[in-house]
Amino acid sequence: MKPDYEVIILGAGVIGLAVAQSLAERNLDSVLVIEKDDSFGRGISGRNSEVIHSGIYYPRDSLKTQFCIRGRNLLYAYCKKHSIFHKKCGKIIIAQNKQENDLSRLYALGQSKNMADLELLSKKEISKLEPDIDGALGLFVGSTGIVDSH
Repeated sequence: MKPDYEVIILGAGVIGLAVAQSLAERNLDSVLVIEKDDSFGRGISGRNSEVIHSGIYYPRDSLKTQFCIRGRNLLYAYCKKHSIFHKKCGKIIIAQNKQENDLSRLYALGQSKNMADLELLSKKEISKLEPDIDGALGLFVGSTGIVDSH
């Protein structure tokens, strides 16, 4: 007799496992995850950058911005709840060679999205944080982070 499953998921990467978890929380009787490799997360998911993105680069009212910000907040909460290593360390975007106006526009875009964790940095402030960076102006984005996906 063949086993019956309510749902079969192909692929045990980030998306496949997230779908499986979501279905498991809905108390389905039988969910099967099939993975072609010898372990989970060996495909594209295993080669991701492990960056938790802030959403600063996307247009203010775009779905990409909304999903990025919501996903970021959900991921931080999930990592905390399940003791998964992560760090909200921020990032510095550096302006060089007359890019200061572009960086100022990016700062204004972030402010228009109510991103409270933004700070413009002078050349001196950048140098204090990282002496080997030569930038005319910096933008610190505090909501960016990293997560250990392995």
